[in-house]
Amino acid sequence: MAIEFSIHPTPNPNAIKFDASEKFLEGRLSARVGDDTDSPLAKALLSIDGVESIFGFENFITVNKTIDSDWNQLMPEIEKALNENA
Repeated sequence: MAIEFSIHPTPNPNAIKFDASEKFLEGRLSARVGDDTDSPLAKALLSIDGVESIFGFENFITVNKTIDSDWNQLMPEIEKALNENA
């Protein structure tokens, strides 16, 4: 069964939190564009043009975008990366 994500705004307009219906991370995941990471999820999310950094722990992940990026353009790619790698 696929993990379902609910989307929540944060006080930072450049960050969105994705809460999962179940645990999908083992511990903490934190990375920025240019970081060397072994995580397929981190690689997928950070390869999206406009995504700047990610932070997650067990059943949530927060994605931060660059100031000039548009969430409407990023969301389909972010959701695809989560569905394929979480």
